[in-house]
Amino acid sequence: MARETHHDYFTFDEILTFWAKERPDGPAFEQEGRVTSFAETDDLTKRLITLFRERGVGKGDRIAWLGKNADMYFLLYLAAARVGAVMVPIGWRLAPPEIAYILEDTGAKLLFAGAEFVETASRVAGDVPMKPQVIEAEAARREAAALPPATYEAPGPDEAVLQLYTSGTTGNPKGAVLSNRNLLGLRNPGNEAGLDWNYYEPGDCMLIAMPCAHIGGTGLMNIAVANGVRSLVQAEFTPVGVLEAIENGATHMFIVPAALQMVVQHPRAGETDFTHLRYLMYGAAPMPLELLKQAVRTMPGTKFLQAYGMTETSGTISILPPEDHSLEGNERMRSAGKAVPGAEIEVRGPDNSELPRGQIGEVCIKSPSNTAGYWKLPDATAKTIDPDGWLHTGDAGIMDEDGYVYIQDRIKDMIISGGENVYPAEVENAIFGHPAIAEVAVIGVPSAKWGEEVKACVVPKPGAEIEEAEVIAYARERIAAFKVPKSVDIIPEMPRNPSGKILRRQLRAPYWEGQERQVS
Repeated sequence: MARETHHDYFTFDEILTFWAKERPDGPAFEQEGRVTSFAETDDLTKRLITLFRERGVGKGDRIAWLGKNADMYFLLYLAAARVGAVMVPIGWRLAPPEIAYILEDTGAKLLFAGAEFVETASRVAGDVPMKPQVIEAEAARREAAALPPATYEAPGPDEAVLQLYTSGTTGNPKGAVLSNRNLLGLRNPGNEAGLDWNYYEPGDCMLIAMPCAHIGGTGLMNIAVANGVRSLVQAEFTPVGVLEAIENGATHMFIVPAALQMVVQHPRAGETDFTHLRYLMYGAAPMPLELLKQAVRTMPGTKFLQAYGMTETSGTISILPPEDHSLEGNERMRSAGKAVPGAEIEVRGPDNSELPRGQIGEVCIKSPSNTAGYWKLPDATAKTIDPDGWLHTGDAGIMDEDGYVYIQDRIKDMIISGGENVYPAEVENAIFGHPAIAEVAVIGVPSAKWGEEVKACVVPKPGAEIEEAEVIAYARERIAAFKVPKSVDIIPEMPRNPSGKILRRQLRAPYWEGQERQVS
């Protein structure tokens, strides 16, 4: 395998400068047949910096994106990263009040929008104090092309370049602030360890179909650009899109289990040539063993990597390597693998000290990829990152003698539905105002299609009647569609512990009977 010489570059500015010299004609981005080379990326991002500057955006300022995946989003993000402005991608499925909250929280000066989101963007931008200027993505491209390239001072490795919002258990989402070093700092330890999957050939191609407002979308471009290879960008995930991309030469991709299931069960999967696809990374939710075995059979030449990580760790911090995957299935395939070189993982007890192997506790992480904290939330940051720099994930897990981590349950009750995170508190807050409802608790129940789906358990007010469809419609007006309950149970009273806390586990139990573990 050809091994590129690797360089100790810790900033996107250094990386783009390097590849523009080394591989000027190499493709950096491709979307719907439009190819942007590394030389063009280097040039256009410098012109975009001029566009930012003309609108008063510089180091430390926030800019936002509302749209599906687009080559233009990645170019704007790289331009911001080169000058130390901070890109904030906003999930396009979010409802207007959720978009407004993020815009207000960041104080973003500019809001770039995909064509189909300009109207929503303009409406929401007009309602927040900063009133960010809305610029349509392709208009920004045309305008920048006519501007001169900027001269600028690049940020250092520890300056912020990306702010991703992660839904909060307490209702509002929190902005995890990520720096150049967070996003690129695990590359060198991985290269030094000689990990096969850390090496990329010049002709490799990363498929980006997972949403860019998630680390599972934007994080893939970080890897591709760092390694000087093509990012094949798709606006959103579709099974056919993924199969076509693999035939079009995609060598690497990341996918969530619910999406992988749609790919392998698609009628076209049977006649798709998977020979190009070298590595399939999967994660963001536990993978049912039967589905994994089916995927391994469908793509016989592909190496499978399970990645475990989160927004706050800039993505992957543990990997289950290809050699631990087998056709017949094995115990390790139920794990999230072990820490990648450069990252440390410990399972800790309530006293914050490491537990003996095999005991269940909270998964904690120390890594150069850990966020320095949440934007403007010192208390939440202090709760998540301890004074020694260990990040407390809120996941309950067990570590075996060989360092493999088995995620058991969620300490925070989060539901992962189709790769999207849903926090019960957000859904409960949306339903709670319904005039007929006295109490509500939201749980995740198994779903063949989505891994988990959202269910609301509601107690009616005395003498009130509750219609399932009405509760669902009520929620749909207030929160993003993927968070809306798929079903509603009407129950006489909530199960509670002596101190009055709702026992979600008791609500979940009947639905998870016979399931292997409490996360799907």
